[in-house]
Amino acid sequence: MIFAINKPPGMTSHDVVAIVRRKTGVKRVGHGGTLDPFATGVLVIAVGREFTRQLSEYVKGEKEYEAEVTLGGTSTTDDIDGEIEEKTVEIKPALNDIEKNLLPFIGTVMQTPPIYSSIKIQGKPAHRRVRKGETVVMKEREIEIKSIEVLSYEYPILKLKIATGPGVYIRAIARDLGEKLGTGGYLSALKRTRVATFDINSALELDEFKS
Repeated sequence: MIFAINKPPGMTSHDVVAIVRRKTGVKRVGHGGTLDPFATGVLVIAVGREFTRQLSEYVKGEKEYEAEVTLGGTSTTDDIDGEIEEKTVEIKPALNDIEKNLLPFIGTVMQTPPIYSSIKIQGKPAHRRVRKGETVVMKEREIEIKSIEVLSYEYPILKLKIATGPGVYIRAIARDLGEKLGTGGYLSALKRTRVATFDINSALELDEFKS
């Protein structure tokens, strides 16, 4: 079977998979698209070999997010879990400046993934190399961002609704927008609200699944 769980904060995607394994007694369990521990929302889960083989189709599907970006600082991981360095911002960007600077992000564009990511460099995840003190240079890659909508803005907090194709790092958007605005920026909260045909309204709460 394939279904969606609303992942709570403070857990890895693999933590959720482990719970599903224990509850179902099935070893072959996978997920479609990692969510970082601080993030919440739709995590597609497949149980059994027949269904785990189908996960790639969901990974390739369109995704929607509600993202909170904090301006006025940078993070080593481009999100709230990293070491935060605050910046002094003399002129706070206006909403129309933000909307103007968001336009180049929409469409088929190039994005540099965060160095703290699971993308493999010579067979080893980039984040492991960085944590060992290695210098890591990430290569740009082509991605698709279908739409970005400003939900609310009161400096330093900017809330966005973002629809993407596969392989997009939302924290890279936060980082790059902060650079464009000259304020710095990092992802301070993230909720994935849809993966392909699975949306947040139909996702099972983890406690509901356990019971």
